Amino acid sequence: MVSRKYQVASRQLLRQAREELERGDARQASEKGWGATAQMVKAIAERRGWEHRGHRYIHRAARRLRSETGDKEMMQLFQVANSLHINFYEDDMEAQVVDEALDDVDRLLEKLEPLFGDD
Repeated sequence: MVSRKYQVASRQLLRQAREELERGDARQASEKGWGATAQMVKAIAERRGWEHRGHRYIHRAARRLRSETGDKEMMQLFQVANSLHINFYEDDMEAQVVDEALDDVDRLLEKLEPLFGDD
């Protein structure tokens, strides 16, 4: 099932982000942190039959999930993840900031995973 593939990839990418950061590559860690977020949102969107191909639709799905849950922090954490994506291009975040942002991504995934549902 494609949605399960996205979910598994999400957790793998977050682990890889931590590894990249330990190796000193904050830029790659940032992109993998964003990727972890995007993959989990895509997993949920796929399950619900929502469009999720492309940034616009990933952002739209995240806003729908925030509305559905009423969890204001969810969108704040999503924006932190998006800042990691921006950092991939700009490469101006210090490693400590990326590390803290990855903690936020982990917290966001904890909020999103229950919305994925059971097989």
